[in-house]
Amino acid sequence: MSQIDFEYLFNSFKKIKVGVIGDVMLDTYWWGKVDRISPEAPVPVVSVSKREQRIGGAGNVALNIRALDATVHAITVLGDDGDGAQLIKLLKDHNIHTEFVLNSNSRITTNKIRIISRNQHMMRLDAEITNMLSPEDEAKLITAFEKYVTNEKPHIVILEDYNKGVLTEKVIERVIQICKDNKVLTAVDPKRKNFFLYKNVTIFKPNLHEAKEALNIITEGITDSLLNDIHEALHEKLGHDISFITLSEKGVYYHSNTQQEIIPTHIRSIADVSGAGDTVIAVAAMVYAASENVPLMANMANIAGGLVCEEVGTIAIDKEKLLQECKKLLS
Repeated sequence: MSQIDFEYLFNSFKKIKVGVIGDVMLDTYWWGKVDRISPEAPVPVVSVSKREQRIGGAGNVALNIRALDATVHAITVLGDDGDGAQLIKLLKDHNIHTEFVLNSNSRITTNKIRIISRNQHMMRLDAEITNMLSPEDEAKLITAFEKYVTNEKPHIVILEDYNKGVLTEKVIERVIQICKDNKVLTAVDPKRKNFFLYKNVTIFKPNLHEAKEALNIITEGITDSLLNDIHEALHEKLGHDISFITLSEKGVYYHSNTQQEIIPTHIRSIADVSGAGDTVIAVAAMVYAASENVPLMANMANIAGGLVCEEVGTIAIDKEKLLQECKKLLS
C-alpha cells in the first residue's frame, strides 16, 4: 500500500451515504441471579435485576456505519408490534434513519431474549417468523428501496442476510439491479440459504466455513492455493468484483482481479467474537466506498474486527481507536 493520509480518510467518512437492507432484529438481555431450583420443575429460578434492549442483526451493521460518522439508512420489514416500535425507537436514538423501515401485520419483529446469570447464558428465547416475505410485503420493500436510492443517492448498499426472510430471491435480484442501474456499490454478508443469489455485486464477504460449505469443499487448512480456488469457484457462479473472506483467528483474504493476499490477524486479547463479522463488513464497505482501495479495505476491516473482539458483548467500532490502530499498524 502507498502512504495513506488516515486523518483525511476518516474525515471523508462523514460524506458517505450507506444503506443497510436485511434482517434487523431486537436483542434483549435479562440479567439476574440464581439461588434456588423451581419447585414446579427441575430448572433454576432467575431473579431478574436488569433488562436491556439493543439493536441486533443487520441493525448492528448500521450501528457500526454510524459509529464511523457516515449517514446510514435501515431498509427492512418489521412486525407491526411493540418490539418493532421499540426497535425503531432504538434506531432513531442512534441516528440511524428509519424512513424506509416498513411494518407488516403478517410478521412479528425478531426478538432474541438472552437470560444471563453470573455471566453465563442460562437460556435464549427467540420470538420470530423466518418465512420469506409475502408477495405484498416484498413489493412494498422493493418500492421503498427504489425510493431510497432515488431520494438519497447512496454510495454503497450492504445486503445483510440472517436467513430471517427479508432478503427474498426477488428482493435480492431487484436490489442489486437497482444499484447497478444507479451506479451504487454493493457489499454482501451472505448466509447459506441465499448464498448463490448474490450475483454481480461489488464485494462478496462470506467467512471461510460458509464458502467451503457452499462449494462442498472438505479440504482442511488455509493456503493461498485453496483460497484462490475458492475465489475462482465463487466468481464463476456469482460474477462479483471482489472476494473478501474472513478466516476467523487466521485473519482475512481478499482477491480482486490480479490482487490477492492473506492478511493475518494482529495479536490481541480476545474477549468475545460476537458481532465481529458485522464490524468487518461495515468497515470494509465504508473504506471501499471512500477509497476503492482493496488492500486498504481488507487491512482496515481486519484491524476493526480484532478491536471489537477485545470487548465483551456486541459493540460498534470505536472510530478514534480504529484511527490510531491504522496509523500504528499500516503507516
